Amino acid sequence: MEGFLNDLIERAIYFLPPFLLSISFHESAHAYVAYRFGDPTARDLGRVTLNPLPHINIPGLIAIMLSPFGWAKPVPVNPYNLRNPIRDNLWISLAGPASNLILAAIFGAIFQLTHSLFPPSAGGLYAVTFIQNCVVLNLMLMTFNLIPIPPLDGFHILEGLVSTETYIKLQGLYKFGPLLLLALVLLGGNILGAIISPVIRIIGGFLLGGRVG
Repeated sequence: MEGFLNDLIERAIYFLPPFLLSISFHESAHAYVAYRFGDPTARDLGRVTLNPLPHINIPGLIAIMLSPFGWAKPVPVNPYNLRNPIRDNLWISLAGPASNLILAAIFGAIFQLTHSLFPPSAGGLYAVTFIQNCVVLNLMLMTFNLIPIPPLDGFHILEGLVSTETYIKLQGLYKFGPLLLLALVLLGGNILGAIISPVIRIIGGFLLGGRVG
């Protein structure tokens, strides 16, 4: 029990803050782009903000404290407010992963410029670890969300790229999406690792100057 509590405290200190920042950036990007394309639904719900409170999903928050996976509250999009729902939804969906890549690049630049300046103390170690976790976690969120399984962003992006005939056929996957996603998370650890690890190693390694474990 003591070991579990220690792990929980360590996760809350080192992993939870970057997670909350990353999901807030991701979801607010969805909400802002949806608003720019004519749908104020998420903006009116207060989702265009970096304050994590409107974005927190309690089960997702608990999951991130107990496992490698967690999730935020999805941003609602009303397609009837969009001028071109399929095309516009592509950009709305792409905004989330793109925001994570941008945030990873920002923290990568901060790391490159400042990591040697932090003192070898508990505070300095925390600062360096926080910045590294921001880079790695944002790359993880970006890559995971680009997987083309509903309801992930990658599936909505795919919908915007295919023909009308293929788009109609893809709609049948929505009823299986949650089960496919659950199976991937629970049973597909090796598959997820094969997808995410190269991104962390290549892009994370570049952003962090090769300092990726």
